[in-house]
Amino acid sequence: MPRSSLIRLVLLALMWGSSFLWIKYALHGLSPVQITTIRLVLGALFLLGMCAVTGIRLSGDRAVWGHLAVVSLVGNFIPFALFSFAGRTVDSGLSGVLNATTPLWTLLIALLVRQEKRPGPGRVAGLVLGFAGTLVILAPWQGSGGTLGGSLMAATAALCYGVTLVYTSRFVVSRGVRSVTLATMQISLAAVWGLLALPFGGLEPVRLDPIVVIAVVVLGLLGTGYAFVLVNRLLIDEGPTSASTVTYLLPVIAVLLGAAVLDEALNARVLGGMVIVLAGVMLAQRRPKAPAAAAVETPEPVETPEPVETSEAAETPEPMAADAAPLAQTSRRSAAQRDSS
Repeated sequence: MPRSSLIRLVLLALMWGSSFLWIKYALHGLSPVQITTIRLVLGALFLLGMCAVTGIRLSGDRAVWGHLAVVSLVGNFIPFALFSFAGRTVDSGLSGVLNATTPLWTLLIALLVRQEKRPGPGRVAGLVLGFAGTLVILAPWQGSGGTLGGSLMAATAALCYGVTLVYTSRFVVSRGVRSVTLATMQISLAAVWGLLALPFGGLEPVRLDPIVVIAVVVLGLLGTGYAFVLVNRLLIDEGPTSASTVTYLLPVIAVLLGAAVLDEALNARVLGGMVIVLAGVMLAQRRPKAPAAAAVETPEPVETPEPVETSEAAETPEPMAADAAPLAQTSRRSAAQRDSS
């Protein structure tokens, strides 16, 4: 990746890696639907303000709006709500690890819709290894009760992200929409979905305190607003699979924050499962190197047009000059015969 893409990747990791911690704090005073709606509304206001200040206009293409209506539902409102519900029974570190399965889902879906070439043995092994790591983390054989349900919610949210990345890359990116415009339209539509859902799950009593307010503001302005400008720019520049690799860094940040701030336990099973998931994801993302023959063949067209034709062109007058000598001698003889006669 270019340096600019790497910087965006690290910033995204910091914003999204800490989002599970902020969700934990926000749940002290807000319901999952309330958290989701508020962060989406704040993110939309932040992005609309950015467009107003910079003079960026939203797209008038109805097809783009239609595709983004799907993206905002599947890629924003549903996974945000799922992660908020999962936060009630799942540690923030575990949520971050499950979110790291996003590249696996992205690659698998891209293969199913033939947006990626058939993977080699290494990538297939990475997929299998990644799913094995997810099973180690979930540990369904231990009968963890509510934690299993919350973990499945978090895993489903990661699946939604994978679907959205491939869908956006296939139907939206090719239309040439700028990353800021794309993020503004997407989050604004997602905020509408959240407002529509409030009557069905967002009417619970609200208990606000400074940490709850700070948490939801950080989630809205940074984790939702500015973060989607960065991820859409990565999607445009690097493609869906590379953009999804931001989740490689999220589990490390989420686990460390959960242990340092929330005193969450770091047992060997979760740590081992995280290592397996990350190893599988990285292996699945590896691309084969270009054949060496291709690199050798590239200079050949340059060597073919050597200055052979120019030298031949320069040599063509030589036989003419050689033939001209006897002709000149013949003309002199004929002139001498005329003079003598």
